[in-house]
Amino acid sequence: MPNLDTAGVQVKPLRVLSLDGGGAKGFYTLGVLKEIEAMGGCPLHEKFDLIFGTSTGSIIAALIALGKSVEEILALYREHVPKVMSNRTRATRTAALKKLASEVFLDAAFTDVKTRVGIVAANWQSERPMIFKGSVDQAHGRAASFVPGFGVRIAEAVQASCSAYPFFERTRVKTSTGEEIELIDGGYCANNPTLYAIADAVHALKRAREDIRIVSVGCGVYPEPKKLSMWFAKNFLYGVELLQKTLEINTQSMDQLRQVLFHDVPTVRISVTYTEPALATDLLEHDVSKLNVLFTRGRESFSAHEKQLAAFLL
Repeated sequence: MPNLDTAGVQVKPLRVLSLDGGGAKGFYTLGVLKEIEAMGGCPLHEKFDLIFGTSTGSIIAALIALGKSVEEILALYREHVPKVMSNRTRATRTAALKKLASEVFLDAAFTDVKTRVGIVAANWQSERPMIFKGSVDQAHGRAASFVPGFGVRIAEAVQASCSAYPFFERTRVKTSTGEEIELIDGGYCANNPTLYAIADAVHALKRAREDIRIVSVGCGVYPEPKKLSMWFAKNFLYGVELLQKTLEINTQSMDQLRQVLFHDVPTVRISVTYTEPALATDLLEHDVSKLNVLFTRGRESFSAHEKQLAAFLL
């Protein structure tokens, strides 16, 4: 039976898009989204009422919310991501990330978004999430003092969400109230931000669970790259491996909680696990040919969920 409002009109489902963190593996996410956009026949900001993103997912989420097509975002990724990830030091990697954010987002503000958005970062000092939002109707209290994005530019919020310390430096932002806050990658609190998105949908937007449609897209899971030397392994790859394990455990635990607490919220989760040695990669991947393979795998992953996605979005 369709859900009807008090006037007897069928309630339109609230469509939510949630995008995981995963560094360069966001190419996989873009592959999935390329097919979803093609199926919908319009820019994704016209299909989704709420878009949440963490780390690389925050870049994609913010660009979608600003009206960019997936093809435009893919072009930006192909141009910028290998440049960022090929840097060998934390300082140069951070500088490249800041340049990417500045060049891609310019002076865009959270007042410029075309749909509701949530960008997830983690507060280094308070050890709590800090979520940048564009609309006051997403506020959980303190609506009278709500400022879109806390007055922070989208470029700064996205850089903060992507600051995977210790491989990137922490990001310092200044809010509209003059507070200076040091932030790190949102993956440390919610690499899969679906629960935060559901919280907005249920508690802030006051939507019934049966009226929500969640599309949650990960970055895929891949074998670990080979360790080329003991020094390189000890000083770099083991650190990357630990970070990836931390983020993946967070991702899986958040999805498990989502299934337990919100099993009645219709959800499509897309993030395939691959075992082929040729697909060994990590969040700092900068081989363009391999990144293009991840994009192709993302497009292929769409097929298994096409019917359910069509029911959600068409």
